[in-house]
Amino acid sequence: MIDKSTSGERIAKVMARAGLASRREAETWIEQGRVSVNGQVITSPALNVTAADRIVIDGVPMPRRERTRLFLYNKPRGLVTTHSDPEGRPTIFGALPKKLPRLISVGRLDMNTEGLLLLTNDGGLARTLELPATQWLRRYRVRANGRIDQPTLDKLRGGITVEGIHYGPIEALLERAQGANAWLSFAIREGKNREVRKVLESLGLRVNRLIRVSYGPFMLGDLPEGEVKEVETAALRAELGEKIVQQSDADFSAPLVSDEERVPRKRTGAPRREAPAPRQREEVTAWGREKEPRSQQKKRPRRDRSKSGPRPAYPRNSK
Repeated sequence: MIDKSTSGERIAKVMARAGLASRREAETWIEQGRVSVNGQVITSPALNVTAADRIVIDGVPMPRRERTRLFLYNKPRGLVTTHSDPEGRPTIFGALPKKLPRLISVGRLDMNTEGLLLLTNDGGLARTLELPATQWLRRYRVRANGRIDQPTLDKLRGGITVEGIHYGPIEALLERAQGANAWLSFAIREGKNREVRKVLESLGLRVNRLIRVSYGPFMLGDLPEGEVKEVETAALRAELGEKIVQQSDADFSAPLVSDEERVPRKRTGAPRREAPAPRQREEVTAWGREKEPRSQQKKRPRRDRSKSGPRPAYPRNSK
């Protein structure tokens, strides 16, 4: 019998901390009947579990919690920050090396935004680092089409409201003008949806390149595009600080989990769309009527010229 008491932690939270899925994905798995606790299938995430409970996902026991890890990823343009995309677009997780553990992104970057993206195997840490209360500065380099001056950018230090949405203090610096474009450095703390683009659009600038170069104490540096680098445990703990470590309940003493211990994951996203069958090309005559496809046209027999005598000779034009 499952104990629904208030002791322990919510099961979706425990699954997320084990690096299996985000809390939302874990709740979806539970609703799909893929999770059982102490031999009983559950369909509601409103359940607290303890270390004594036996959790099984897709028939495989949930592995022990892995050590908290963080990776730096130089995201290229053209990738969606999600595990599966209903439109079939390429995702960052499809582009990552297969040897990595199951990772969760700390926030998101738009499809056409590039640069530093933090990845972690700890759902609690990801959630903590995303919170505006953490007050970590996100720095960007921006190339935008249009004209702007420094006094106008300085006004952003007091925040700005665009289309009813208020954005907090912004540090913006005009680096240089290059033809019809301007290069800016942009620093924000909230990271609201498309914040940089929307704020600059309100100033008459159109962003045509956006690169995140840092997130809190973590820097993109010279990490090549598409490459991943893990932050060493000692350095990670020092950079996070005790306050974030305690708030996120990060665990740096747990062992690493081998690939054999990981739970095999099913595809939870929408199936990839099949490419439509190629349309047959339609041909139109000079009279505007459609011809039958060539594959369906009947071959006409050649005219037998032997019965009509020799071909008449035509006089050649003389110059």
